Amino acid sequence: MRLAAVLLVLALLAGCAAPAPSAPARSMPVAVSADRAVHEALALLMEQGYVITTADGSLGRIDASLARWPIYRVEVRVTDTPTGASISLQGYRGGQTLSPNVVEPLFIELQHRLGRAL
Repeated sequence: MRLAAVLLVLALLAGCAAPAPSAPARSMPVAVSADRAVHEALALLMEQGYVITTADGSLGRIDASLARWPIYRVEVRVTDTPTGASISLQGYRGGQTLSPNVVEPLFIELQHRLGRAL
């Protein structure tokens, strides 16, 4: 009987350990070069108080952490497209993705900087 109870508890806990479904990254196409998009995203993150942990323009990758509460991490990915670039932003807290609305203020400011109308 104890073995059955222990197995039941373990089965219930295993369900809790399953990763939560990840939220999609917020992305947008822009009519500027990937280099300019990376530069503007990097400047914006630094101005907003993010600590840059990785920045590689050739890979189109920026990883940054917010240096004030609430603490979370942002990943910016920029890829070349035939008409310019595509930018995606994703927020993380711990190992969990955050809702796209967390990065929405950054997204709107980046759109403004890159001259894209809302």
